Amino acid sequence: MKLKLRTIKLNLSQLLITVSLVVIFLGTILLRLPIATTDSIRWVDALFTSMSAFTLTGLTVVDVGETFTLFGQLIILMLVKFGGVGIMTFAILAFMVLGKKIGIKERVLLQQELNQDALGGIIKLVRNIFLYAMAIELVGMLILAMRWIPTYGYLSGLYRSFFYSVTALNNAGFSLHSDGLIPYGGDLFVNLIITTLFIIGGLGFTVLADLKNKKSFKKLSLHSKVMIIGTFSLNLVALLIFMLLEFGNPDTLGSLSGLEHQIYAAYFQVTTTRSAGFSTLPIRNLQTATLLFMSLLMFIGAGSTSAGGGIKLTTFLVVGLSSLSFIRGKKQITIGNRTLEEKVILRAFSILAISFLLIFSGLFILTITEAMPFLELLFEVISAFGTVGLSMGITAELSLIGRFVIMCLMFFGKIGPLTLAFSLAKSGSDKIRYPKEDLLTG
Repeated sequence: MKLKLRTIKLNLSQLLITVSLVVIFLGTILLRLPIATTDSIRWVDALFTSMSAFTLTGLTVVDVGETFTLFGQLIILMLVKFGGVGIMTFAILAFMVLGKKIGIKERVLLQQELNQDALGGIIKLVRNIFLYAMAIELVGMLILAMRWIPTYGYLSGLYRSFFYSVTALNNAGFSLHSDGLIPYGGDLFVNLIITTLFIIGGLGFTVLADLKNKKSFKKLSLHSKVMIIGTFSLNLVALLIFMLLEFGNPDTLGSLSGLEHQIYAAYFQVTTTRSAGFSTLPIRNLQTATLLFMSLLMFIGAGSTSAGGGIKLTTFLVVGLSSLSFIRGKKQITIGNRTLEEKVILRAFSILAISFLLIFSGLFILTITEAMPFLELLFEVISAFGTVGLSMGITAELSLIGRFVIMCLMFFGKIGPLTLAFSLAKSGSDKIRYPKEDLLTG
């Protein structure tokens, strides 16, 4: 009697999700090893840390600096690198080193992971992404070492600089101390270097590659122009709003001496809220209005194909411009003398709708399982989905169900709402066309 084994066929979205989960589970096993921790931790805590590292979130249920040894911290950094640069990027680089041929299937997977429209130049882009990341992290480490080696000694200062350079560029938000970067709230040097690293990571390596190739702002792609102008504008507006809301708060900006130190801290906080997850101010002490505003920034997130999460800045702008054009009665949406295709608009609204559904579902479950204030749960949920990592201090207090909900939100936020939807939907095309008819909405 012959047994027939049924082959499981996965589409590209399902394959990327499967590979990501395998890496996360391997990271969980490594973090659970005795050599990785100073004391034994539970499997769920190891899984949560691995998930948070791979998704570049930074939410933690244990103190990273106290709980994990050097080996464990290096595993976390490895997961951060996998999540930031991309699994397929590392796989293709390994193929290139071994001299193996990179076929169409591998190129299509890269195209899916990097959210590119064409296969042409995809291998060159992968090589550039890896080289850019390594070079920027090295420069960031050396500059930070100038400040931290005199304070912490050569080895400790150099390692600290390396750790924060990697986590900052990849928008991961992990810290070696429970109080994060709060001691450096008024330090211009540390604020400037860390923010520069995670803003670069939030722009996306495709924008960096475009800048290198075009060498002129006018010749940049529409995506690069929108990301650069949009990031600068949003950060400036967010800084002004944050200063107005927190200027008189004695528990946050009011505790810092001098207007310049308050500006440093406010600038750091609004830029990190987009996705990086570091903090130089105690989040729990912020005004309610500030927390709601930060929730919006976390929801918007960073740039497409970047290390950041959220619905992405470009998605937010497309939805806003589309709504404005509809109100004005315009049939086309234009940005910079370019007309957006209908599929781009539909994709943006699909991302927005699925994101709202995921956030609502996660928040709904947590309001049932967790006896905590609504604002704290809302902030935690949006932070997880946006892969930001900021928290009002409730992460470690979550129940087992609550932790799994947050882990799911981190994972969904990392892979993206559309990748999740494509992995669940059945592919196919409409073979029959039906008559059109209006449907009353609004």
